[in-house]
Amino acid sequence: MSHVHCHSHPRRPASGAEGYAARKHPEFVVLDIGGDLGALIVHTDAELHGVEIEISPEHDHQRRSHKQVLERSIDARPAFTAVFDGLPAGVYVLWRDGQARARHVSVGAGEVAQLDWRAAA
Repeated sequence: MSHVHCHSHPRRPASGAEGYAARKHPEFVVLDIGGDLGALIVHTDAELHGVEIEISPEHDHQRRSHKQVLERSIDARPAFTAVFDGLPAGVYVLWRDGQARARHVSVGAGEVAQLDWRAAA
């Protein structure tokens, strides 16, 4: 099951990542994919730790959802990712600080797409 809620949050500075975002996240990520739903993993630099990234369908920028960049581990190395799951297959725009930062991001049905956003956002 997926849900989208639309509202804005102030940007959380990476240096002040608090609470949930501040701790490492060694647990597995469970993705809601299948049928017409896919997922997107956004890989970022450590500087975005704790920052919220928003996503919207390319044709409807008012319908945004958001995820925080969390510290995880990939191959025993720190990795900073935002994971969006339960996304209807389609093309998306990623936002940071109210600005579109990545366009034409494709998510396929039943697939996990990945975007390398390091040193680009």
